[in-house]
Amino acid sequence: MKDSMDRVTKAYLDAFRQEQSIEHMKESDAFELFADYCVISDSYDDEFNVTDVHTGGGEDLGIDGIGIIINGTLVDSVDDVEGLLKINGSLDVTFCFVQAKTSSGFSGEQIMTFFDGVDEFFAEPATLPMNETVSDARNVMQKVYDNSLRFRRAKPQCRLSYVTTGQWTSDEYLEKKTAKRVALLKATGLFSEVSFVPMGADELHESYLRSKNSVTTEFSFSNKVLLPDIAGVSESYLGVISAVEFIKILSDPSGNIRKSLFNDNVRDFQEYNSVNADIQRTLRDEAAKGRFVVLNNGVTIVARELSTTRDKVAISDYQIVNGCQTSHVLFEQQEHLTDQVQVPLKIVATQDEEVVNSIITATNRQTQVTNEDLYALGTFAKKLEGLLSSYGGDQRLYYERRSKQYNSVSGIKKVRIVTKSQQIRSFAAMFLDEPHRAISYYADLQTQVGTRIFNDGHKLEPYYVSAYSHFKLEFLFRSGAVPVKYKPARYHLLMALRYIAGGGDMPALHANKIESYCNKICEVLWDNSRAAEAFLQAAKLVDQVLNDSPLALDVAKTRTFTDSLKHALGVPPRPNPQQP
Repeated sequence: MKDSMDRVTKAYLDAFRQEQSIEHMKESDAFELFADYCVISDSYDDEFNVTDVHTGGGEDLGIDGIGIIINGTLVDSVDDVEGLLKINGSLDVTFCFVQAKTSSGFSGEQIMTFFDGVDEFFAEPATLPMNETVSDARNVMQKVYDNSLRFRRAKPQCRLSYVTTGQWTSDEYLEKKTAKRVALLKATGLFSEVSFVPMGADELHESYLRSKNSVTTEFSFSNKVLLPDIAGVSESYLGVISAVEFIKILSDPSGNIRKSLFNDNVRDFQEYNSVNADIQRTLRDEAAKGRFVVLNNGVTIVARELSTTRDKVAISDYQIVNGCQTSHVLFEQQEHLTDQVQVPLKIVATQDEEVVNSIITATNRQTQVTNEDLYALGTFAKKLEGLLSSYGGDQRLYYERRSKQYNSVSGIKKVRIVTKSQQIRSFAAMFLDEPHRAISYYADLQTQVGTRIFNDGHKLEPYYVSAYSHFKLEFLFRSGAVPVKYKPARYHLLMALRYIAGGGDMPALHANKIESYCNKICEVLWDNSRAAEAFLQAAKLVDQVLNDSPLALDVAKTRTFTDSLKHALGVPPRPNPQQP
């Protein structure tokens, strides 16, 4: 089938290639990444590395992208699943599959091949060869179903998106064929919902534009009062909202809860502890649910933009800063919600970050929250954002404290946006010598926020250096200067680079001398040829440690591999070999 890309699609694709620093990539390969990004962005609000979800390139089962979203997190390893089970105790799962063609038509044969690949992905046992990325995703899938008793609300959802540059014309024959294949997938009993979405150029454009916009929603909020003028606040309202209407604030276009709304919350959903179990019982009791409004402290929302039209309220770029537990229980108990259930709601519209931080601190004082938790979410993150923005040109990075914070800002390359997860992982790998934890034990790293990570006494320069090292390594992977086969050990390469460029005698993270130590590393990182040379030197040491064995995540995630690499770097053994 002849390739045909209209001018608008090509313009969007060119913009995407610039954002992702993949200008050198062949157009058809770049289009696959573009499709992956658009489809998965519709189900996942935060930034992500699109190359990590791309599966195309041989032995891919006819699938170009796989995104597995668990409890609002994009997961790519079995260890991530275990970490989420440790934190949340349950699983809420969505499988996203993408097939992309630059052709202008929808080929029935290729669509059926796509379904065949998804069937094989879930088959037990699988018989067709799979590349490493597909195999890793399949391992995650198997881990999910091994823990099927921990499914939170229902079985996983399965979404298949077939993307082309043409127009979907509701072909009756194809609709019947795809409906039959959807029914067969549903009949496996593995899913609560299966959907097939044909995406032509128009749908792709809309998806890309959605990914550029801040989270926005409109809802009915008639029972509200306008609060008096407050310094730093443009508008604020206090009132009650129907629980059914409140669900609109929580839901993404696919009907899932927007986990990104709780980025400013100090505590994630604590499952059905005693308090949440009481909320659940109230919502399920026909006689008691009408009293919910007087039994619950309610929800506080901070929005960067707010507008009202009579009873309608529209908010953009908003966060639920207090009421995470209430919100999750309401969302999960939707079948029991009626107009009887009213939710106390406070909405504050402000652009002033000091006001935002003071609201977060004040509202979370009602719960058992440490100063370290609040500092890590507020002041430290703000200072870090300020440091990263103080650099110019090629040295500039953007720390994302809020989901989609920079999406509407033109000219920013996605690879220069640093998420909280990425910052924690790269810092732990590079300055705490724990690259294996960055791969496998992210849940443990999160518990160290406020103490070993994002500590008030730490100088900020190590955080910039680790974030920039991660950015530069990804740039070198994409440009081909460092072979992508080393990606399973990317965090080990960051650790090795610190020793190679800075030396083994690292000052304390709170000492003034750490600034000059970091500057020494920056001199290498800011020079593309020196950075490539240093990372390739690190890669040779990885090869030396492997001793002709294949590099795989199962190897890289071990403490033994980290210790062997440190030995190759000439670093004395750690004093406590029993530490995991």
